[in-house]
Amino acid sequence: MELLNLTSLLSAALTLIYGFLVISFIKGWHKLKYFTPKFSEAKTKVSVIVAARDEEQNIGKTIDDLLAQRYPKALTEIIIIDDHSTDRTAEIVLSYPAPVKLIKLNEADALNSYKKKAIQTAIGTCSGDLIITTDADCRMAENWLSTIVSFYEEGDYKMISSPVAYFQEKSFFERLQSLEFLYLIGLGASTIGNKQPSTCNGANLAYEKAAFYEVGGFQGIDDLASGDDELLLHKIAAKYPNQIGFLKNSAAIVYTHAKENLKAFIQQRKRWASKSTRYKNKAIIVLGVLIWLFNLSMLLNFVVGIFIPEFLTITFYQLLVKMLLETLFLWDVTGFAKRRSLLLLVPVLNVLHIIYMVYIGIAGNSGKYNWKGRMVR
Repeated sequence: MELLNLTSLLSAALTLIYGFLVISFIKGWHKLKYFTPKFSEAKTKVSVIVAARDEEQNIGKTIDDLLAQRYPKALTEIIIIDDHSTDRTAEIVLSYPAPVKLIKLNEADALNSYKKKAIQTAIGTCSGDLIITTDADCRMAENWLSTIVSFYEEGDYKMISSPVAYFQEKSFFERLQSLEFLYLIGLGASTIGNKQPSTCNGANLAYEKAAFYEVGGFQGIDDLASGDDELLLHKIAAKYPNQIGFLKNSAAIVYTHAKENLKAFIQQRKRWASKSTRYKNKAIIVLGVLIWLFNLSMLLNFVVGIFIPEFLTITFYQLLVKMLLETLFLWDVTGFAKRRSLLLLVPVLNVLHIIYMVYIGIAGNSGKYNWKGRMVR
């Protein structure tokens, strides 16, 4: 009985903490006003940087979208960095005229962070004042670039995080990923809304070239394979805490694809989780640990509940709180992305998410993972 009472109190405390966190996410999202661009005469020179490795199936579509942008060509520079591709990626890029440029990495010595090396190399040669990064398998609408620049010119930002979403899902598993990914994008946006930036996505990220150099670029984080987005966000936010923005506008969404199978999904999420070992902001670390502990408590309560039914009741109430609050948060985020039909998957995602969170919290911080055919850490 004492064990049950102690577990109930601990579980209630973790559930209460998690509830307050999700409520803070909801508030943070609502603090972000929907941005309506004025589209006045542009004056910012932009360098769009795309790191690509073995992307012959996708790179042409991405470049086509970038060339179709309704932003002055005289103010646009598109740099594709070929990261030791073994397919026709470089050949395809070279078939495009200016403003598309190709840089080929030629690193004789093995690196742990080829993507950071690629981006830093491009920044060292680019002419733009505003750097915008995206991925070689992304798609964007024609007003994507002009919307970002308008947001930058109308505000006082050193870094801008913009939305990313999955599309063209081919399976139930991919639709589950779409919903979970929107939760992550909304979470990152809400922390920016609360003036406590924690996460962003390099598939749709903009920052001043001057600010990049002012914080030392990737220096200090260049030994880690991942983190060209979040860890750089933390460095810039530490120097300019009130000059980080989230662009809440559907025209600014970049679209990409979910992973086709569980193995690829796990490798991706291990890569994302690996960045947490280098967070210097202790508040973000505490946030992550509390969320992990909450999910761990639900999993343990369920396992014990198989033998002691009272623990299943605790699990039920924890899951109910989690599901209700996350649905409230996702109602806003999926509405923004015009994907509210995904909310039907909330019950399934909530259950699977518990196992996934506990596993990734351990696996993502305890070893190597495969990224683009390389074993890195």
